[in-house]
Amino acid sequence: MATQWQTFPIQFGGGLISNLSPLQHGMSNIGSGSILQNFEPTLDGGYKKVAGYSKLISTVLPGSGVVQGVAVVTEAGSQKVIAVRNGVYYLTDASAGSPTWTAKVTASDTNISKVRHLTYNFGGANRIMFVDGVNYPAYYDFTSGAITYLSGSAASSVNNASFVTFYKESLVFAVGKTVVFSAPFKDNEFLEALSMGSTVTGLAVFRDNLIIFCEDKIHKLTGLLAAGNPPANQVITDDIGCIEPDSIHEVGGDVIFLAPDGIRTISATDRIGDFGLDVASRPIRSTLNDQLATGTQVTSHIIREKAQYRIFQYTSNERSSVAKGLLATKFIDQGGQGFQWAELKGFKVYVCDSNFIGDTELIVFSNEDGYVYKQETGTSRNGASIDAIFESAYMPINDPQVRKTFYKLDLYLKPEGTLSLTAGIKLDRNDANVIQPPVFTITGTGGGAIYGSTSAIYNTSVYSTPTDETYKTNLVGSGATVALRIEDNSSNPSFTLDTAVLEYTIEDRQ
Repeated sequence: MATQWQTFPIQFGGGLISNLSPLQHGMSNIGSGSILQNFEPTLDGGYKKVAGYSKLISTVLPGSGVVQGVAVVTEAGSQKVIAVRNGVYYLTDASAGSPTWTAKVTASDTNISKVRHLTYNFGGANRIMFVDGVNYPAYYDFTSGAITYLSGSAASSVNNASFVTFYKESLVFAVGKTVVFSAPFKDNEFLEALSMGSTVTGLAVFRDNLIIFCEDKIHKLTGLLAAGNPPANQVITDDIGCIEPDSIHEVGGDVIFLAPDGIRTISATDRIGDFGLDVASRPIRSTLNDQLATGTQVTSHIIREKAQYRIFQYTSNERSSVAKGLLATKFIDQGGQGFQWAELKGFKVYVCDSNFIGDTELIVFSNEDGYVYKQETGTSRNGASIDAIFESAYMPINDPQVRKTFYKLDLYLKPEGTLSLTAGIKLDRNDANVIQPPVFTITGTGGGAIYGSTSAIYNTSVYSTPTDETYKTNLVGSGATVALRIEDNSSNPSFTLDTAVLEYTIEDRQ
């Protein structure tokens, strides 16, 4: 009597999970990854190989050491970026012919760690305010193209400011343990200073509140500023603070930040005026701890179009090819439980910024090599390959004590061009006493163009090619648990892992 084959579908989703034992992971989170490197969980489903990056312009910034700050100038019709190195502010327009870096102003004290910034508009004048923790704040004026430092007794209260944001009608600066408010719609007149009692490590605006992060607590200020009457100050928590200022961002309606026990979110609850403080990084606790143990600096940015948050650990003497980070895609509106995670490798980031220029989101970053790079462009890391790996947990397929014989693997992919990857299965936690099936190569030229896409080239792109393709491979192997591994270490176009189907038979109980 012929043995009946059975099928086991694997729908790719759930992101990276590293806080469960192998058996728990394989039983409860089918489709998630024990390794998920340079694949991003997407809002459309599945895991997509991340896009690459390239130099914004071919000219290196003058000077030496790390680039201390980068800022996207949100001027329509251009790709202007401001970068700071050795305390000198430079401006370039990557959309211009033969772009180069033009020095604008030099800080009085160039011993700067990082330069942070805020884009704002008072009375129709677009500006960017820069703070560096050492000097007076400086602002870039879109109209004149000049960068000017605040000075004099009127600005003495914001000298050495490390953070700046906009709340209600005022700029808010953080200087040590104090927050300072500007007069309404004024960036050179200051009214109020409010002591937090602890060193301020970041500022964020959430709903109708100004969130003030300190080393060991989090405050919220609510209400309009008036002379002699600062906004009402309340403590959200006096048990948790933010340990990395450059981890703070708003993502999909929540504020996310790095706390001592992981990456947390501040989200609204059903109670008016109340907040939730979920640990969003719980599924990747061990991965995050490993990265923080090796990195010396943290920075982050968001990709708004993807509802995605990326955080990077920087070490100065580390090769770019091994530098690591994390990305998280937000799938639900509120709370930290709606994030799916993955690891990044090959992205060495010390400072970064992202913002829209018209309808296009420009994302830039830099490190100590002096170049400014543009993310989400191309299919390589400035010419080097992107090593994308998915490896599932060891799945018992209903019963971890029963042996199965595997005969076939069907992979459903969405390629965007030339495809060349390796795939295979691993049995019984890669036990040396179990014969492991050989890996196999999947190649193809699948993928089609979308009419109107900036990457579609007339008379070259094919618009009728199906965007979903199935790749079938015969297997030979037997074991109680099975893991699926897929790797693409190339500069080929991106592709999306959609679904896999294993075909197998049930054998004897072990």
